[in-house]
Amino acid sequence: MNKNNVTSGEDYAFKPVPLNARSNLFTVTLIRIGIMTALAQFMLGAMLGHAMTFGEALLATFLGSLILEFVSLGLGIAGAREGLSTSLLARWCGFGRLGSVLIGLVIAVSLLGWFGVQNAVFANGLNYAFGGQLGFAWSAAISGMVITVLVAFGFRALSWTAKIAVPLFFFVIAWISLILLEGHNIVDIMTSVPAGTPLTLGAAATAVAGGYIVCALTTADISRYCQNERHVFWMVTWSIIVGEFIVNSIAILIAHALNTDDVVSIMTQTAGVLGLLSVILSAVKINDVNLYSSSLAFANTVEGVTGKKWRHTWLTLGLGIIGTTLSIMGILEEFTRFLVILGVVFPPIAGVMLVDYYILRTSRQLFDAARAEQKLPTEASTPQIGWLAVFSCIVGTLAGLGIKFGIPSLNSILVAGLVYGGLAKINSSLRSSRI
Repeated sequence: MNKNNVTSGEDYAFKPVPLNARSNLFTVTLIRIGIMTALAQFMLGAMLGHAMTFGEALLATFLGSLILEFVSLGLGIAGAREGLSTSLLARWCGFGRLGSVLIGLVIAVSLLGWFGVQNAVFANGLNYAFGGQLGFAWSAAISGMVITVLVAFGFRALSWTAKIAVPLFFFVIAWISLILLEGHNIVDIMTSVPAGTPLTLGAAATAVAGGYIVCALTTADISRYCQNERHVFWMVTWSIIVGEFIVNSIAILIAHALNTDDVVSIMTQTAGVLGLLSVILSAVKINDVNLYSSSLAFANTVEGVTGKKWRHTWLTLGLGIIGTTLSIMGILEEFTRFLVILGVVFPPIAGVMLVDYYILRTSRQLFDAARAEQKLPTEASTPQIGWLAVFSCIVGTLAGLGIKFGIPSLNSILVAGLVYGGLAKINSSLRSSRI
């Protein structure tokens, strides 16, 4: 990354990331792996392992990962090519200025909520480390503000955190896993019959895809720092291999070996200090990205509504304080269900953006002209709000909830994309006939 850009604190919230400010493949991949390897992934793998055979659980992981790969690659390549975050891309990918404001707001609220939830996990671990003397409120305040100050430094803070937290996290998890699997025959575990309530393949694949669909949708926030499209491919692919297949496989094996889906509690309680360290590292490396993407999305929302460009640093500090305060108040424990519901609307958004960018190419000339000058595309021919995109997302969401066969996440993406593409073609034909 260019030294001048690093020291200036520029984080390109309102303009494309220039080529001389891009990062190397190792750094962006490490950040992405950090997002995909939280303790929540172990909880997901344990759930699959307790309800399915080892082979069935891996098949569900494969199907869900295909959806994540498809969405992440599509939006990630667009982000790297144009140098723009997801919420900014949406402005020229069907949603228009005010439509992208709505997208940015949904992303910001969702990720800020998850920041608060993860901060509560971090705070509980921190409080435990001090023997309960700090109390939850002070622990949450300390943990929340430490992450907030880190993220205020922008993308370079993500790379610092990832280079420290990710290797440590894997060392700790590997050590704990060896302790829990000691004395068990791996072949016997892999062929054992699950003891939990059976889970259908479609539901399991949806759980895999749904767990990280927000991460897939915001891939451009990280990939805009990739040097080329090949780097995007390897960043996405390696993060899915490590985050989905390796982590899930370990969790599935532990769930079968211990005959429970409460693997994370057992891991953290059995391993003592190492277990506590795994909780803290997991929360740190996922929460810095949650807050980072939330601040980028909210920056686009504020700029879209008011026309004013707030500094990324101040937005991050403000959002971090809000997320930390909510976690201290305990509101976010009730907020989790709402966050899960919000996750249902993300796949259709991706479907619309992918169809618009790669198939309809409605803003391709604007993107090409802006890329040559390294600036934002002009908004002269962009609608204030893309009603076709919004309507298609609503239809896609209803389809994902209502269609009872297949994989709901995939259904919602396909339906939203097909509806948007069809309506856009009809609209274009009607305009041509009038002329």
